[in-house]
Amino acid sequence: MTDYIATTSGQRATFLCGKSWTAYAGTFVLAVLLFFAALPLAFKYNSRAALVVLIGSALIVGYRLLVIRSVQLYYDEAGVWLASGILPWKKKLHGVKWRDMDEASYESNFWSWLFRSYTVRISQRYTKETEIFASGMARGKDAVASVNARLQEMIGSHAVTL
Repeated sequence: MTDYIATTSGQRATFLCGKSWTAYAGTFVLAVLLFFAALPLAFKYNSRAALVVLIGSALIVGYRLLVIRSVQLYYDEAGVWLASGILPWKKKLHGVKWRDMDEASYESNFWSWLFRSYTVRISQRYTKETEIFASGMARGKDAVASVNARLQEMIGSHAVTL
């Protein structure tokens, strides 16, 4: 996992994981309903309605795909961050600084094990609340291991104090 990305502050960050293919399942079902149910019904009404439904469906499905693809979990020297959103007013960045981090964990059940799509939780030490919660993450299990290893490495080198 040595993929590096550039953050908004110009720092180099290590990319951990993004959404799994299972996160796209709901959008796929919506696309099937829109293109194979709503569009033929609109054609029965008239061609202008069909054009509106086609354009609207393409925009909705395309936007949802891009939003899912925009979710990125990464860490840098300041902490662990979850970035999402494509429109400027919808962009989000949640994070936990290394000094405030308690632990990173993942939830495992039969479906997550089968599809390798895990729910990642990164909690804060002081409030014991989950600061980062991301479901359906590909390589989430490996990402948790990397975050915890990096945290232990930083504690060992006294870069982070408990």
